[in-house]
Amino acid sequence: MSERLRAAIRDIPDFPKPGILFKDITPVLADPRAFAEALDLMEAHWKTRGLDVIAGIESRGFVFAAPLADRLRLPLVPIRKQGKLPAATHRHEYALEYGTDVVEIHRDAFSTGSKVLIVDDLLATGGTAAAAAALVEVAGGVVAGFAFLVNLAFLPGAQKIARYEAQYLVEFS
Repeated sequence: MSERLRAAIRDIPDFPKPGILFKDITPVLADPRAFAEALDLMEAHWKTRGLDVIAGIESRGFVFAAPLADRLRLPLVPIRKQGKLPAATHRHEYALEYGTDVVEIHRDAFSTGSKVLIVDDLLATGGTAAAAAALVEVAGGVVAGFAFLVNLAFLPGAQKIARYEAQYLVEFS
């Protein structure tokens, strides 16, 4: 765990609604050394894993997935909310606290059997991460693991993706 990264993440009380303590990662992005440290840690952990593709989850996951894909010289595949991808897609609907959401991936995102690292900024309840894994598998990929800047360990996200390797740079209990 990185103390520099932990110290850079700030708490915003009552956002986006009363009673929520939001973990704001934008100070990490605003500090070039902290942002580089996050990417360095992700790169060091995954560079020898034989990955074929990096998949970034919309939207803050793109912030980490794109430079990581560049560093590892791998293709980047976006996992987006419904209706945002232009070609034929696979879709996965998943439960939210109140209602449902849908994420999609292009049907031709990668070759069958590709080892895919899924990247996002933060793991909370795990619904989006589990949906992303299901999409990768439906599209013929193999989930090599997940990389997150933050894990909110007091929420059940890690349990939802427990069958996969997951890297967390900062955890809040």
